[in-house]
Amino acid sequence: MELLRFYVQQNRRHAGTPVYQWLLARAHELGASGGTAFHALAGFGRHGWHSQGFFELAGDVPVAVEIIAPAELLDRLLATISTEQLALPWLRVPVAYGYTGAQASD
Repeated sequence: MELLRFYVQQNRRHAGTPVYQWLLARAHELGASGGTAFHALAGFGRHGWHSQGFFELAGDVPVAVEIIAPAELLDRLLATISTEQLALPWLRVPVAYGYTGAQASD
């Protein structure tokens, strides 16, 4: 399994949908094990420093989208994104996961 993380802006849209929601929907359709979008409180990157203050809460704040899936599925997701001509920064790393203590039943 691997983790694929994208960095997007909250108000960026693709096909009429926020990009973070579009990414999660595509990953779900492909059969990913899980995916989550997180608001970034602060950070820096090639466009400088970002921080979330009161006035940015409803605006253009950074969002990290994480998807955990087998490498082949992530390859298909990246191919889908390329076909859609979306330019998104991403990070991909192997992961190990499990549960601590007694596993909760679903």
